[in-house]
Amino acid sequence: MINVPISLFFIISTSAVIILFVLAYFLIAKSEQITSLQNSFIKLRNSFNDLDEQAKLIVKTDLELNKAQEESEKRLHDLDNLQKISRLISTTLEENELFLRLENTLKTNVNYEKTLILLTHETGELNKKISLGFTPDEVTLILTNLQKDLSLMDSLKNGKSITSINAARIKKTALNELFHVNHFIISPILSQTSVVGLYFVGNKSNASPITEGDEELISVLANQIGQSLENARLFEQVYRSSQQLEKKVQERTQQLEKALTEVQNISKTKSEFISSVSHELRTPLTSIKGYAAILMSGKLGEIPLSVKERLQKINTHSDNLVNLINDLLDISRIESGKAEMNIATCNIKKIIDNVADLLTPQMKDKKINWVAKVSADIPEMHLDSSQVDRVFINLISNAIKFTPENGTISVEALLEDNHVNFSVSDTGIGIEKNDIDRLFDEFFRVENKINQNVKGTGLGLALVKKIVEAHRGKIWITSEINKGSTFNFTLPIEHNPEKV
Repeated sequence: MINVPISLFFIISTSAVIILFVLAYFLIAKSEQITSLQNSFIKLRNSFNDLDEQAKLIVKTDLELNKAQEESEKRLHDLDNLQKISRLISTTLEENELFLRLENTLKTNVNYEKTLILLTHETGELNKKISLGFTPDEVTLILTNLQKDLSLMDSLKNGKSITSINAARIKKTALNELFHVNHFIISPILSQTSVVGLYFVGNKSNASPITEGDEELISVLANQIGQSLENARLFEQVYRSSQQLEKKVQERTQQLEKALTEVQNISKTKSEFISSVSHELRTPLTSIKGYAAILMSGKLGEIPLSVKERLQKINTHSDNLVNLINDLLDISRIESGKAEMNIATCNIKKIIDNVADLLTPQMKDKKINWVAKVSADIPEMHLDSSQVDRVFINLISNAIKFTPENGTISVEALLEDNHVNFSVSDTGIGIEKNDIDRLFDEFFRVENKINQNVKGTGLGLALVKKIVEAHRGKIWITSEINKGSTFNFTLPIEHNPEKV
């Protein structure tokens, strides 16, 4: 057994402890470094994960932004196309031109594989107006099926579109098979809230699905088509009515012109006949009146009283016939435009006063009250005084005939602008409404209930109207039964016609 000195053992032990302590220290330090490295690694890994999520979010956001931008650009493009189409179809009022423009525009501005526009005829049948992407046989098959099954048209009556998005699975499948597409929109074409057709668009490719934006676009465009179609049809209806009315007016005008020519010829013949007969009658009447006057004067010897009374009747009736002939001749001349008017400056108050003086005896016989109101501001007027005399004589004489005893006749003259308003009123029996329109007709006579024995020729008022109109005036009547009548007429202050 080897004896080791204690000091050496102590040194060795101490060294070993120190070494162990140093090793332990380094192990502890290393462990802390490892832990620190692990923590750093975890932090790095978490940071990397966060960065990865952020990168994914950025990529996702970028994709969504790109998609939104594409949709916005598509939306703007669609709205621009919609505006172009709306402007194009709203500027025509002819139905065929409307759909011709629409078809040409849809070919280049609307990106759908298939387009079909059908309209309902008055008979209920569907007619093709526009077909893009369909063969004629396909269109015929579609029309046949839709005519047999009206459920599609009925479902459009609520005004809402049917799409591959909102359609029930069975209906969607049936429509896909009918139109040979996978995605579609069917919008009703409305006119005054009723369905007059349908607007179909569709895509067969799954790469081109239908969106809600597409549905809104097609729905708006279908409404615009319906409005433009309604305007075109309304214009066509108005145009046809106008053409028919114009044709009727032309036919009626031709008939009236023919009738007017016939009436003018008859009137001319009548005037010529009246003029001829009047002249032929005037000569013998003048002779009769002359001989009657000679006999009544007693130059050819005394005659019995009974004979004298008969001669007086001959004389009176001759005067009446002469007046009638004169009226006929005056009317004839005025109608033929051969009556010369002697226009001169006249005082209208003097004319009225002179006529009143002339007719005073007749008014006194019936105790008729006479009232004349002539405005003091009426200037001198340019008239044919003799003709205007006849107007007042005829109107006042007429009033005397139809006014009972103790009645009133009044004449009024008022200045208004460049003419004078005249009125001759009475408190007589009045005139029936049915008679007023005929009162100025030649030979028309109103029944005189006051004095059945008083008979007129029916020419006085006709002559009055023609004289007033010859002076470029107007005449009209207001009347009330059992209260009286008023004859109103106007005459211009300045008037210088060469001929009537």
